[in-house]
This record gives sequence, structure tokens and C-alpha cells, in this order.
Amino acid sequence: MLKLSGVGVTAEGENGSVRILRDISLTLENKKIYVMTGPNGGGKSSLAKAIMGIYQTTEGNITLDGTDITDLSITERAQLGIGYAFQSPARFKGLKVKDFMKLAAGKSSKVDHCSLLYDVGLCAQDYVNREINASMSGGELKRIEIASILARSLKVALFDEPEAGIDLWSFQRLTDTFRALNEKSDATIIIISHQERILRLADEVILVSNGTVSEITTQEKFLGTLSDDESACRCRVACIREDAVDAGCNR
Repeated sequence: MLKLSGVGVTAEGENGSVRILRDISLTLENKKIYVMTGPNGGGKSSLAKAIMGIYQTTEGNITLDGTDITDLSITERAQLGIGYAFQSPARFKGLKVKDFMKLAAGKSSKVDHCSLLYDVGLCAQDYVNREINASMSGGELKRIEIASILARSLKVALFDEPEAGIDLWSFQRLTDTFRALNEKSDATIIIISHQERILRLADEVILVSNGTVSEITTQEKFLGTLSDDESACRCRVACIREDAVDAGCNR
């Protein structure tokens, strides 16, 4: 179980201190899928980074299975079983996909490159010996990083907009993979997304806006509100109904 109590993050900006997150309290249970959604810039990625330790909390505390991890580093949290797939993954010149996957899984784990890469829409034969460098597109990098997260035995798996840069066939494979991961493991899965197919996987939907959690609801209630609310973003409603993976809201 992952628990956040009164979590806040304040960072130093050009014009002084900026409060990025404020008063966030959540209890996220094992073997559940949580989807965080909300307006762009509302704090979703910042909250995920606070859980991973990329952003250090300045208020409140975070516990994992009863252990206080508030002051632990990214590496220490990773060793405890927290993994994060970035919205914009990094490139690693000189590092091959097969080696990256092995590093992610750990020395004691056997990596099934074929299954893991297939789950994110890639053919292992075409990728295992490729370097993770500038020759790869953003979409390819995204898929490989997600596969590296799936290779690990995690307690908490964080995915920041996993659908970005992924074609519809691969996206369907990815949603099936999230569902299978949820069925076969006890991990707490947290996905940042606006996409309807991802939202339909959620046990609970967490709405994040203005740096705090504004609502926690079911996917049925959230999607019903999205469809019926006259003030809803019409471009978003139209796009998700058409399963446009990269739909964005410009409201």
C-alpha cells in the first residue's frame, strides 16, 4: 500500500518559491489500477515524480507498506520496488535495448525480450541489438521504456501518458498488457492519461488540478460526466470517442 499524507512540493523559480503540489492525501492499494487525469499543467506528472522521488516533498510524508520513504532517493525507492516510465524518455548512446532491459529487470531476473517488446508493439528481432540513441523515434523510446518497467517485479508502477507516440494497434496491445499486469501481480499501477481506453481500466480515477487532488471517483462516473457535462471540453469528447490516441485539450 502506498500512502501520501498532506504531501506538498515547493520549488524555487525565477520569481521566488512556487508551490507545485499542495495538501495531497491518497491511499493507493495493491492490485489496483489508478488513472490520474486533469488539465495540462495541473500537477499530474509532478505528483508522479514526487512518488518516485524525482521531486522531493517539502510537506507531508509518503509511506510504502508502512515504511516512511519521504526522504529516500530515487535509487532507494527503485530498490524498494517503485518504477517510473517518463513521458519523454532519455536516449542512451552505446547502450543496446537488450542490455537496458537486463539492467531494468536486475541480474537475477531472466528477460523475455520477445514477449515484453511485443506487448508494446515492437518486434524483438528488430530491436534487441539496437542502441537507444538518436536513431530511435520518440515513440520507439517510449515503448522500450515501458517494456523495461514491465520487466521488473514492482510494488508501484508509474506510467506518464504511455499512449503518447503509439499507434492504435500497439496501444490496444498496451491496454491488454496493463490489464494482464494487474491480473498477475499485486502491483499498484498508476497511469497518467486522458485517453478513454486507459480510463476504462481504472479502479479509481484521480482528478488532479491546480496542484492538488480535486476528486477521486470511479471511471463509470467520470466518463459519464465527461459525456454529459455541457461545460466539458468538446474537442476532448470528440477525440476520445474516435479513439484518437494523442487527443489533446486546448480549452
